[in-house]
Amino acid sequence: MGPQGSFGARIDFRMVHSLTTTPGMHTDTTAEPLSRNGAAAAQRLAERLRGGEARIGVVGLGYVGLPLAVEYADRGFTTVGVDVDADRVARLNAGENWNEDLADETVRRVVTEETLTAETDVGQAGAVDVFFVCVPTPLTAHKEPDTSYIEAAAQSIAEHLRPGQLIVLKSTTYPGTTEEVVRPLLEAAAADTHLDLGRDYFLAFSPERIDPGNAEYTTANTPLVVGGVTEAGTQVAALALKQIVDAVHPVSTPKVAEMEKLLENIFRSVNIALVNELAQLCDRMGGVSMWEVIDAAATKPFGFMPFYPGPGLGGHCIPIDPHYLSWVARRHDFETSFITLSAQVNEQMPFYVTTAVVEAIASRPVRLQEASVLVLGAAFKKNVDDTRHAPARSVVRLLREKGIEHLQYADPHVDRLRVKTDQGSFDVPRVEVTPQTLAEQDVAVLVTDHEAFPYATIREHAPMVVDARNGFEDGATAENVWLLGNGAPEPGA
Repeated sequence: MGPQGSFGARIDFRMVHSLTTTPGMHTDTTAEPLSRNGAAAAQRLAERLRGGEARIGVVGLGYVGLPLAVEYADRGFTTVGVDVDADRVARLNAGENWNEDLADETVRRVVTEETLTAETDVGQAGAVDVFFVCVPTPLTAHKEPDTSYIEAAAQSIAEHLRPGQLIVLKSTTYPGTTEEVVRPLLEAAAADTHLDLGRDYFLAFSPERIDPGNAEYTTANTPLVVGGVTEAGTQVAALALKQIVDAVHPVSTPKVAEMEKLLENIFRSVNIALVNELAQLCDRMGGVSMWEVIDAAATKPFGFMPFYPGPGLGGHCIPIDPHYLSWVARRHDFETSFITLSAQVNEQMPFYVTTAVVEAIASRPVRLQEASVLVLGAAFKKNVDDTRHAPARSVVRLLREKGIEHLQYADPHVDRLRVKTDQGSFDVPRVEVTPQTLAEQDVAVLVTDHEAFPYATIREHAPMVVDARNGFEDGATAENVWLLGNGAPEPGA
């Protein structure tokens, strides 16, 4: 049976256009009939979605899942969040919010009104109409996709599969995951109860588009892409998403949606790699600032988009996605040389920054092993608390491998920074940025350019500063500040 296979089901094409709404709920006022490939189950699900009666389940309550669950609950949908972290579940059921992008009051309200509850398993799955799977998709030690979290979530849902359910995978992954990993698990369970995919239950992929710290584009107003295994699956999935966001772009298959997500992130990866490599070239040549070059190029009103160098990539998607695609390419005897090289350039940036710190220490009257280094910023980007794949961890680990023991960090958003090394894991001591703390350092290295940092104080009191983010206004003109990519001699030279 192909991805768009016909199931020969007859449905009533006179879909209900007079919509029952809940206050504030987004509804599809230009409803189209469901495909002939759908079934009565699809029509019933559509009616429940339009009436605000559908029950929503979100598996995984992290940076993607929690905002999604809160959004549906805030629109009046009875929503259950599922997470294996019992502490996280207990905190949510107590009305506690741990996501900086969500309003504490909104989370407390939907919990108090009981439109949002949390569980540690999918025991209530039978009552859920629409499942969104938002679980981690890490890489293995060999940089291959680890789909174990997706498989576990899909298997748990499959054990409670019933007619009229929709399962939407949102975890960023490689093209083919929905149909090669999730679909077989569901179909194996459905065979026992004679349920047919596309007639009795539905499966789709819709990539997440969460940007932590972005106040302008949120879960509620960021357009979404969706592709179903069947045409009816695409339609009911699009309808489900339209209950919380206005713009939904359907595509022909889940694989197209999966590839689209990788394109979004790899586009950024390769462009950041370009400016990272040119920044190193500017430092080697001397006399040319990559930051000035980018600002000049950005005056062109067409055909150019500015990207900026830095200490390396972070977050869940951009450091991971090139490896997803390279792995898939090898399965088809194809080598994504350009994409792989870009990932390698970005992965080398923490080494470049570490070398700059060591060179700055060399200008100080202290032995390398006795030097004190303050890492400014632990999050992977400014103004957030997200430390997933943060470059700060790599920089700290590399400095420790150089023999530097006295390492501290400061971050107004991150309470704890734990770093893994070959010898085990350790917590980096956290300090506040004060004149005394700065004066006690040999080098301060800016890894994350949080707006809350007192840059003038840092420049005035830190003996040496390695700036990997261009966080200091006119900082590169200060004798004690070395800016990555500014075309200046090595720190302390």
